[in-house]
Amino acid sequence: MAHNRPIEIPQQLRELAERNVEQIRTAHAQFMDAMVHASDTWLAALPSNEMTSGFKVVQERATQFAKQNAEACFAMASELANAKDIQDVLAIQSRYAQTQMQTYALQAQELGRLMVEASQSVQPRS
Repeated sequence: MAHNRPIEIPQQLRELAERNVEQIRTAHAQFMDAMVHASDTWLAALPSNEMTSGFKVVQERATQFAKQNAEACFAMASELANAKDIQDVLAIQSRYAQTQMQTYALQAQELGRLMVEASQSVQPRS
């Protein structure tokens, strides 16, 4: 069947795609490091209290999630660069979408819980 034929992508193009993914991964890591540094600097300028402590926990976890999600995206891009046929491409994309939707749901739940904890820590106690 015609739709099962391997994708005729030259090896040089596959290698170029891999290099591009690695360059983007490096640039993203540099961006994330700069963002974390800026956020840490901003938080350090605030007076230390329960509110900033709770916010710092949320910020750190959100940053970890952003890094994990970006890494999953880069891994998927690398897989796509090596796909053999259209069915392989569709399977990679489908697997990525399913996994990430589950991941996003769990991450949202955790961030929501952390936000509640942070807000409860600054509410006046009766």
